[in-house]
Amino acid sequence: MQIETERLILRKLQEDDAERMFLLDSNPEVMKYIGMPPLTDIDESKNVIKMIQDQYEANGVGRLAVIEKSTGLLVGWSGLKFLTQEINGYKNVYDLGYRFLPETWGKGYASESAKASLHYAFNDLKTEIIYAHAHSENIASNHILTKLGFEKTSEFIEPDGVCFWYELKREKYFSKK
Repeated sequence: MQIETERLILRKLQEDDAERMFLLDSNPEVMKYIGMPPLTDIDESKNVIKMIQDQYEANGVGRLAVIEKSTGLLVGWSGLKFLTQEINGYKNVYDLGYRFLPETWGKGYASESAKASLHYAFNDLKTEIIYAHAHSENIASNHILTKLGFEKTSEFIEPDGVCFWYELKREKYFSKK
């Protein structure tokens, strides 16, 4: 599976993405609101990639590598995950997420890649609702989700603080277009 936008290519993660994934997931600023410490070994990134590849096989979807067309570099990941473990009382639902390197923050890549994933979810997967969540203090991520049309429906407590829970229904997505 590959999705192209104006500036980005979203594709399945590959083993040779480990170095750039480690650059992402070992950065304390990137991991600040994730609820887990920055990775300290590239083998951890290899394991994350393997876990996501397993999700592709088991669930048909998983987070996708985001490649910047102008540089050809992996600058983050974005996309859907089928939640098989309960979060905020929800399980077996599609969750939208994204994570990008700090040097790309403010370029609109999260919104651009998320819009492509939402298009795929509603048009190809024919799902009725997409969920997302973000740490309450992650102002940028919460802003992006609201801008995309998500509505905050609840809050829940994680070990690292309060998270906001969002949903975007199919009919709202299509009424915005």
